[in-house]
Amino acid sequence: MPRVDQNQRRRRGSGLIALDPDAAFPGFTLFAPLTGGGEVQLVDLQGRTAHRWRFPYRPGRHARILRGGELAYNGVLPGEDALFPMWHKYRGGVMLRAAADGTVLWEHRDPYQHHDAHHLDDGGVLYTGLEPLRGPEAASVLGGVPGSEACGSPGARTQGEATVWADTITEVAPDGSTRWTWRAAEHLDRDAYPLHPDYSREHWPLVNSVTPLSDGNVLASLRSVSAVVVISRATGEILWRTEPGTVSQQHHPTELDGRRVLVFDNGVFRPGHDVPYSRVIEIDRTDGTVVWEYHDPARESFFAPFMGSAQRLPGGNTLVTDSPAGRIFEVTADGYLCWEYVVPQFGAYTESEIRSLFPAEPNAVFRAYRYAPEEIPWLDARP
Repeated sequence: MPRVDQNQRRRRGSGLIALDPDAAFPGFTLFAPLTGGGEVQLVDLQGRTAHRWRFPYRPGRHARILRGGELAYNGVLPGEDALFPMWHKYRGGVMLRAAADGTVLWEHRDPYQHHDAHHLDDGGVLYTGLEPLRGPEAASVLGGVPGSEACGSPGARTQGEATVWADTITEVAPDGSTRWTWRAAEHLDRDAYPLHPDYSREHWPLVNSVTPLSDGNVLASLRSVSAVVVISRATGEILWRTEPGTVSQQHHPTELDGRRVLVFDNGVFRPGHDVPYSRVIEIDRTDGTVVWEYHDPARESFFAPFMGSAQRLPGGNTLVTDSPAGRIFEVTADGYLCWEYVVPQFGAYTESEIRSLFPAEPNAVFRAYRYAPEEIPWLDARP
């Protein structure tokens, strides 16, 4: 008798799970399996592979199709030491653009880049990075688990000076030159942005998403302090933030029409709730109110404790990425689930530090994106 597969996500089945073609937005869905070794998949509404790219390094989170059809891909720079145990889980370091056949057209490297790198229409890229804080600077970061700082020497937590790695945001031009920078250590009020008391002090405030707004300022998600903020490009100051308690360990805020933002609200440590659940919300920046919300009818059945994304589609539907489960689904404005797909690529992380923390073979993806056929001009012309 064959042994039972002990990976419950794989055991439940993968590929296309549900489709209502009359309600779903027509197009193709892009995703990069985090343990896929560098594979990027484009699937149609039936879950069939329409195109595939392969790169020599696994995803440093995600891929995206740019205006004109080029692929933006963020990869993990090989051979780097772990700054702290979770570093290999979400670091990147290689930011590139590629043609449909995988030919690399442009590349920028920064070993301290992590989570997000937003490739711009002019050929530049806006991305999150890290810098070390030590001594009084590290001590000035409030909250977190006492004594849980990283050590000063990469790969060795038992020696070296206690370090809090603080976020930076950098924008580089197409020629690789730096044209804008922002430092959390310089611009974030320590009292207003403390770490959650159950969080490690190795990384503050953990910027997991960064994107330019239509007015030129920068929208960012600060996970470990549960805040979405707007950063002034001119001064670096915080122009707006979500009210405390609105979001909990959130990901991927994006700008909608007017002054609204769409947010994947993970729900870890959600105030006032004894059962955790995830949701997607639309926030009006004018007064901070939640004006639209999606959660599963059985709230507890949709809970992503880390990662996740949401994309508002033309016509009003929303594509949601339940990242840890490798589950991508689409809902209408009134909450009707009309498409669901489970990523079939399962695999182990290559770094031993991460395999010990995540021993099961995941099918996780950081983000997924849906594209209309006209946004992929080369697709019909492929051999």
